[in-house]
Amino acid sequence: MPTRKQVLSEIAPTGVIRAAVNMSNAALVRWDDHAGALVGPNARIGRKIAEQLDCGLSLIQHGSAADILAAADRGEWDIAFIASDPSRADLFSFSPPYMSVKATYLVPEASSFRTVGDVDIEGVQVASARSAAYTKQLERILEKATVSHTDSPAAAVHLLVSSRCDAAAGLTEFLVQISERTSGFRLVEGAFSEIPQTIAVQRRSIHASAFFTDFIRRLNGTAAADRDLAGDGEEDLE
Repeated sequence: MPTRKQVLSEIAPTGVIRAAVNMSNAALVRWDDHAGALVGPNARIGRKIAEQLDCGLSLIQHGSAADILAAADRGEWDIAFIASDPSRADLFSFSPPYMSVKATYLVPEASSFRTVGDVDIEGVQVASARSAAYTKQLERILEKATVSHTDSPAAAVHLLVSSRCDAAAGLTEFLVQISERTSGFRLVEGAFSEIPQTIAVQRRSIHASAFFTDFIRRLNGTAAADRDLAGDGEEDLE
């Protein structure tokens, strides 16, 4: 295993890890007014990383995966909470997944589409963010419907709201938020994709990559043990 010094030299040379987070999915990270801080799995894992490496942490908010990728080119983050994607493997190393999130469709309330399978018919246009991992999966699974690329998840929803497509693809949590504040739209049943969420570092950060592989495996092992204990407790109560 790499030493703390080796890892920090790659991802926190100033003593602070700059961690990019995608604010478009509240299931992963969101701002909590009561706490006055970011909360959710990404924030919690980021703080565990900083604690283990005994260094500072700066959670840098981005509006989409595309924003995170663009910021990488400018050297604005050290690690990123982002979906793994084979097409990005030449640029980044990804940890094992720490969780998965689902993607589905938003449609007009009056739409005949009820499930994700209903959407894949001839002539249907699905708006989806160009750089999103779920968009690449969508292009692989759709046989009849076509994908209209947009610059962001919000732009995909805008196409739908302005009646320029039949459905908007997006992460379920994000689309739930949209449907709650935009009347006349709803989610279909089911999900067309589950996207593994990982911690990414630049390919050159070989020590950090090894550290995060081990870190996430241990984190997942602890979570599994906690679930087993919870299950044992339920059986004892019965």
